[in-house]
Amino acid sequence: MAHDAEGATQPVIAVVGPTGSGKSDLAVELALALDGEVINADAMQFYRGMDIGTAKISPAERRGVPHHLLDILDVTEEASVADFQKLARGAIEDIHGRGKRAILTGGSGLYIRSALDVLEFPGTDPVVRHRLESEMAQHGPAAMQARLQAVDPVSASRLGDERRIVRALEVHELTGRPFSSFMPTREYFRPAVQIGLAVDRDLLRQRLADRVHRMVEAGLVEEVRRLDAAGLRRGRTAARALGYAQFLRVIDGESDIPTAAEETIVATRQFARRQLTWFRADPRISWLDWQHPGLLEEAVKVAAGKTPTAERG
Repeated sequence: MAHDAEGATQPVIAVVGPTGSGKSDLAVELALALDGEVINADAMQFYRGMDIGTAKISPAERRGVPHHLLDILDVTEEASVADFQKLARGAIEDIHGRGKRAILTGGSGLYIRSALDVLEFPGTDPVVRHRLESEMAQHGPAAMQARLQAVDPVSASRLGDERRIVRALEVHELTGRPFSSFMPTREYFRPAVQIGLAVDRDLLRQRLADRVHRMVEAGLVEEVRRLDAAGLRRGRTAARALGYAQFLRVIDGESDIPTAAEETIVATRQFARRQLTWFRADPRISWLDWQHPGLLEEAVKVAAGKTPTAERG
């Protein structure tokens, strides 16, 4: 296919917002309207077999639109923001190089930012990490925080938990730079526009509860049992997914389905609140009413760089 210079320079489109707000559907609509392809930025949808509990968009719901970075990991593998950044940027270049529009969507805020923003990920060294963890166990967090204060006072003032103090010391030792120097700024890596779905919180609360009950009816317990046999508990990322941790306890006989469903609803609502807090902090996002009858038309305007008339604060 001929290279389309305009397609290569068009901004990346990101559709963001809380879980259950309709991001996947809007991304498909935009792709159909703008000759685009979708890139998944939901960390839990990277996993093969985690379909019901992650509300993964089905092949039928994709309506022929190519989707990238779905089903790329086994449940035993760990998801990495640094790996995702490389994969997502590669997919963006590929899509735009073919004259299409790249549409990134998902509720994992750091993953979205890693693809869109200037954001470096310093490497890691297992030997250094292990030595620092041993020193943490021997000397305690106060002593290690004092050591961090000497080389990186900004991080020392921000970080309290042991794991992050160790990480900050590791980064300084490996790079000679303070960990705080790697903190992201709101600067796009390449041209981008972000569309946020503004929700009615009461309606979203009900919608999330209904969705969990539908997941149970669709076979969530059986899905968790199948993934458990495939090594779900060994996965550091996958085993923490909403719903899966709660329903593993059902399989173990430590809980029942109604209890696990209620716990999942509570956890999902809390997650949605955290997502809203994260995305609301980014002033570059254009917010559109999730139930606006002209949502697609408004989103197309935002993608074209125009101010939407349906913007909500």
